[in-house]
Amino acid sequence: VKSNDIVLFMKGTPDAPMCGFSRASVQILQVQGVDFNSKVSAFNVLEDPELRESIKEYSSWPTIPQIYVKGEFVGGCDILLNMHQSGDLEDMLVKEKIIPPIEED
Repeated sequence: VKSNDIVLFMKGTPDAPMCGFSRASVQILQVQGVDFNSKVSAFNVLEDPELRESIKEYSSWPTIPQIYVKGEFVGGCDILLNMHQSGDLEDMLVKEKIIPPIEED
């Protein structure tokens, strides 16, 4: 969790999400301009039931997907969506140097 810019625990993979919330989380990060190849480590909890349960205990968060940025737990899809809509997600991603700031003309 702490060794990557963004860690996404999801159902399926970024290329083939296996639930709507996981798909939405991937799409939100893509819209924000996050480079999945260099900035995101995704883990498919459907392949590892032990990981699925232990990550819920680790975060004290009952659902998947779960998103971590620079080792800090952000939340699930609903939190990510709210942060995206408010602009807080972009601010955080820029501050953490995960995406470049948008140049204003």
